[in-house]
Amino acid sequence: MIVSSTTDFREAARRRLPRFLFDYIDGGAYAERTLARNVSDLADLSLRQRVLKDVSQVSTRTTLFGVEQSMPVALAPVGLTGMYARRGEVQAARAAAAKGVPFCLSTVSVCDVDEVSRASPAPIWFQLYVLRDRGFMRDLLVRAKDAGATALVFTVDMPVPGARYRDAHSGMSGPHAGARRILQAVGKPTWAWDVGVMGRPHTLGNVAPVLGENSGLEDFMGWLGANFDPSIQWKDLEWIRELWKGPLIIKGVLDPDDARAAADIGADGIVVSNHGGRQLDGVLSSARALPAIAEAVGDRLTVLADSGVRSGLDVVRMLALGARGVLLGRAFVYALAARGGPGVSQLLDLIEKEMRVAMALTGVTSVDQINRSILA
Repeated sequence: MIVSSTTDFREAARRRLPRFLFDYIDGGAYAERTLARNVSDLADLSLRQRVLKDVSQVSTRTTLFGVEQSMPVALAPVGLTGMYARRGEVQAARAAAAKGVPFCLSTVSVCDVDEVSRASPAPIWFQLYVLRDRGFMRDLLVRAKDAGATALVFTVDMPVPGARYRDAHSGMSGPHAGARRILQAVGKPTWAWDVGVMGRPHTLGNVAPVLGENSGLEDFMGWLGANFDPSIQWKDLEWIRELWKGPLIIKGVLDPDDARAAADIGADGIVVSNHGGRQLDGVLSSARALPAIAEAVGDRLTVLADSGVRSGLDVVRMLALGARGVLLGRAFVYALAARGGPGVSQLLDLIEKEMRVAMALTGVTSVDQINRSILA
């Protein structure tokens, strides 16, 4: 199979993965309207094609939080990434480091922060959820700091888990889920051997101290539902800002007032995000929410964005709407599932190539020149 786009990676991942894993990464909340709009609203943005602008020297390089990188892209925190390829977080972190972009490790990763940090040639970012157990959160922050993580991405849009109907149908959750997953794995022998057998252990490394070393997916789903904290408020983040001295990035902002609140507590950045359409269906796509937020706080902190980005062209569109950088979630997991770390490397090369083409044909030669002037 020739793989030349995120769509190709997605199809390759669908063929290789058991259904419960493919639907987990591919699906969204409720009727998945916001999931679809994340993609379509970006695609509907028209660009101004310019000519005779001397685009012989196009650079995608940029600086985020004081660190120079090859392009304004990072790999987003995605739970259970280690189930999509053998020790998947390690493979993805190495690919990101080789390309010169950040990799962000999820709290609910298979490989823990120590394993990934030891294996990665470059420092990683670490993502943390709002949890009831503040002591456990503090311990995780200390572990991430000791492991050399340079930025903290604090996810705030999951006070409760979203209603994801696909998971109940696929076997990720619901009646007889364990038996259904085993049957699906048997039908995907390549994945079953490479990841199911050789990719062990499948514990959630960062939360193993509270779940136990032999925890499984049922423990993971139950732990999520029981430990997200719906009572948290902005003032509760002050201790995190006090404890974490590096860049603090608040992920899951869709409203300008919340963006201002993030700036007020001293956050260094925000991610304009609806969690990839996986939380509340019917909210604005990130592309629709981004311009007002960038206008409100773009001079006070670094505005990043995710949700719906499937190409380098989409990265350019998000930058034109006011983002300084873009997080890739589904796109890199599709590539990881399809071809492991080399797939992620191939995807990042493709994103850069597509960015360069889009920049050249809109008449810009550097990332800082990308703004609303390139939109028709």
